Formats: sequence, C-alpha cells, structure tokens
Amino acid sequence: MTYQICTRCIYDTKVPNISFNTQGVCNYCTQIDELSEQFPNDERGEVELQRLVDEMKRAGKGKKYDALIGVSGGCDSSYLLDLMTKKYGLRLLAVHFDNTWNSTVATENIHCMTDKLGIDLFTHVVDAHEFDDLILSHLKAGVKEIENPTDIGLATTMNLAAEKYGIKYKIDGHSFRTEGSAPMGWIYMDAKYIESVHKKFGKVPMKTFPNLWLSKQLKWMLFNQIKSVRPLYYLQYDKEAAKEMLTKDYGWTWYGGHHLENRTASFFHSYFFPKRWGIDFRIAGYSAYCRDGRMTREEAIALMKEPPHMEEGLLEFYKKRLNLSDEEFDKLMNLPKKHYTDFKNYKKTFERMRPFFYLMAKWKLIPWSFYIKYTLPHNVEKK
Repeated sequence: MTYQICTRCIYDTKVPNISFNTQGVCNYCTQIDELSEQFPNDERGEVELQRLVDEMKRAGKGKKYDALIGVSGGCDSSYLLDLMTKKYGLRLLAVHFDNTWNSTVATENIHCMTDKLGIDLFTHVVDAHEFDDLILSHLKAGVKEIENPTDIGLATTMNLAAEKYGIKYKIDGHSFRTEGSAPMGWIYMDAKYIESVHKKFGKVPMKTFPNLWLSKQLKWMLFNQIKSVRPLYYLQYDKEAAKEMLTKDYGWTWYGGHHLENRTASFFHSYFFPKRWGIDFRIAGYSAYCRDGRMTREEAIALMKEPPHMEEGLLEFYKKRLNLSDEEFDKLMNLPKKHYTDFKNYKKTFERMRPFFYLMAKWKLIPWSFYIKYTLPHNVEKK
C-alpha cells in the first residue's frame, strides 16, 4: 500500500487493517463516528445515562449495592467514582484486581477515593510468584500480549464480585472518544491463549489467577445477566478538568500517562511495545484528540516524536522483580516474534459466534468494543 495518513487523525498505512475512503478518512475514524451515533453524548446521552442509573437503582433495591466499578487508581475510574456516587447517587462497590505490580501512586489514589467517598473495596490479590511466572511465560513466548493477564484478571474479578454480591451492573471507565480505537491486529486476548502460552513456557501452577474461560463468560452473561455500562460514552468528558478536580478534592495524583499507574502496564506502554514492536500506543489517544479538535494533527505528530513517559528506575525494577540479568532481559527482547495465532485461542470460536455476541452487545451484556474487536476477522500484524 502506498503511504497514506488519515486526513482526520494520525493513523497511517503502518497501522494494521487500515483503509481509507475517498476523502482520505481512515476506517478507524469511521468506526468512532458510528459509535458516536450509537452513543450520543448530548442531551440524548444524558437521558440514556439517567435511564441506566434508574435501572441500576431498581436492580439494587433491597441489596447493599446498585452496581460495581472497576478501579485502578487511574483518572477515568476515579472520576466515575466521584460522578456516579455524588451526582447520580449510586451505591457502588469498587473492584480491583491486584497483580502485585501497582505503583505507590495507584494504591494511594484508590484509597484516597474510596475512603473519602465511603465506598467499599473488593480486591482480588493474585499470588506474586504465580503472576510473575505468567509475565515471564509471555515474554519467553515472544508475543506482544504480555499485559493479557492483568486485563483478563480484572475482567474476571469484576464478574466474580458481581456474582458474589448479586450485582447486575458493572461500570468501567472506557471512553472511545478520549482513548480512541486500538487497531485490530495489535492486541488480542482470551483465556485459552493465556493458558496455551503458560502451558508451554510457565513453571508455576495457576492457582490464584482468575482466568476468563468462555464457559464462565457465557454463564455470567446468560444466567447472571450481568450488564456492562460505560457512562463516559454518554458524557462530554473533559479529562484535564477531571484531573484538576480529583487533585483538588481528593488529593489524587497524576501518574504521567494513560495506563501508567501499574508497573506492568507502564513497562508495556513505555518500553516493550515501542522498543520491541515499534508500536506506540499514544497514537490512539492523540488521534482521538485530533478527531474532536482538542489537538491539531501537527501537534499530535510532534508529540509522537517525543519518547513516551517512563517512570524513573522502571526498567531496572522490572528486571529485578523478574530476576533477570541484563543479558537475559536482552535475549528476551530479541527473541523471534510470535503472535496469538501461534497458540491455541478462542478467536475462531468468537467469529463463529458473531451473531450471538451481536445480541449480547445490543443487550449490554458485553461491551461493543468486544464485538468489534473479537468477532470480526482481521489480519494479524506481523513484524
């Protein structure tokens, strides 16, 4: 494909599974436009969000909680803790998956929010040696998705908490308008993929890690009827204003960038993806800012030329935590590159079940992002 860059954002022909219309607008911008029509954030969005809040309160009648919310200490989930409690009056249970790699800032942010708002906190703590072995197994496999255990662990923990307390609604802080859309083929995750990698390269048995098996996912969707709600889809969300409010009202602390509140995520975004794979996830967020006018394309391109923010001492901490010498670490960073397609996974199953998952997304039993990214065929970006 001849080099081309989108006329609205900064995605270009280096991005996998990209195409352009006659106006030079990429398919990812079109995807965001379609989501914006489906989830308006004007008066219609306010009405829909209020309807969902009323629904959550009816479902929580006679119970301790109306809904649960996943928390990481990050800006989006912290903002929603404040908003959904103070403005909308929901009785929330905060849920956290502790992969034992939290930064001090993340832990302090979680507690400063939940303590001041009087919100109970449910935390699943994985065994540290077990989780480190999961990370190492993915590094040894040579794949991109070394953050899969953290993302899958949180998703499972939220469902486990919902089942335990009879909660029918789970809230998360994703916003396609501020985060954009990660290109299809960059990242893939599922439980079978994690198990397949671990079975080949892991050494410590998975006993405390909460994997999200398809059978469990189907049970929680069909029998427990746990619905997924993303309030930021319906709101005009100003992230910079949210940071200022959180800092002023709660003593909350900014941690330097999206996903950087946890050290495994920070290593992935600041070092591993850019250095090992030549991919910088900031392009998704900067492209989102270009689409809504908060940033010009020229400003975004200039920012992409600057190195990603990286916590001081993170690289040495990462090596020490995983007991890797400089030589061992360098060897892992230069292994032959592999992809999820080299391991057992659910992808073909998800594709065959596409009509079913379409209904699940329509009924809010899974996020639309799952339907878009996991049930559609795509080419795997190979480097």
